[in-house]
Amino acid sequence: MINQDLLEILRCPYCVSHQTRQPGDDPGRLTLYKDCWLVDEICGRKYPIRDDIPVMLIEEGEKWMKTAMDALPVPPPAE
Repeated sequence: MINQDLLEILRCPYCVSHQTRQPGDDPGRLTLYKDCWLVDEICGRKYPIRDDIPVMLIEEGEKWMKTAMDALPVPPPAE
């Protein structure tokens, strides 16, 4: 299970690096899904949590973009 404090500071690395920031913006906010996925509901990237460690690589999040949230495997597959 991911710590709530960590969830508050983690952001989608793609959205943070590719968006022009405006005052008050908070791009890349993530939602915990099924206790083993971090989902950016705006851009659609989904980051697995493996062995309680979020895999925050842009390439990993892009692999799962076309997978519906209810179809995400639990637990996420190992590499």
